[in-house]
Amino acid sequence: MDNYLIEYLKFLKDLGIEEFPKIRLKKTKPIEKKPEKVEDVFKKMALNVAKCRACQLHEKRLNSVFGEGNPHTDLMFIGEAPGGDEDKQGRPFVGRAGQLLTKIINAMGLERSDVYIANVIKCRPPFNRDPQPEEISACWHFIEKQIELIKPKVICTLGRISTKTILMTTDAISRLRGKFGNYKGIKVMPTYHPSYLLRNPSAKKQVWEDMQKIMKFLAENSETLGEKVKKKMEEYNGKG
Repeated sequence: MDNYLIEYLKFLKDLGIEEFPKIRLKKTKPIEKKPEKVEDVFKKMALNVAKCRACQLHEKRLNSVFGEGNPHTDLMFIGEAPGGDEDKQGRPFVGRAGQLLTKIINAMGLERSDVYIANVIKCRPPFNRDPQPEEISACWHFIEKQIELIKPKVICTLGRISTKTILMTTDAISRLRGKFGNYKGIKVMPTYHPSYLLRNPSAKKQVWEDMQKIMKFLAENSETLGEKVKKKMEEYNGKG
């Protein structure tokens, strides 16, 4: 024992202090920080997207288009970029191509509110041109975070740009569509963009084949969407 401490104890004894009061130290509970809801995180992200100046596309945009739908879904659709109607309304897939996408979703036995719809980039490229690599790079962290928080079981990439970006491949969409790919453990089904279908109606059959593969996977693996798509599949098979 430290000599100073011994002398101090002797001093206290000389003062008549024989016992020391017992002090109970209260254990403080660590402050538990509740994780933010996905909806709240998305609201903050949407505000950041609206203020984003990371690339030249912000110069002529009317509205940024963050995404919409169910942030707890097992199915996410990802296109390449907003078009004119989307730029005006600030919502994804609301023009002619968007209306066709809605019909496709309905044909799967689902509503837009059952899934989540977004684009790789959040601002419209001039004249609906393809997004440039530097624009995709500047915007990538937004869609990456959306996927991370939603944690879908299936991502359906719409068109060559979103497919090549998500799967990080240079292969043609015609070779990739209809086959499940992988993004960080998430199934990815590439298919043609609805705008392509408007120009090439004969390709609708192939897209429907792709959707049926998604439906089959969800029927077997999704607690939230499985029953809905299974019911629709039974209707198509004449059992409903």
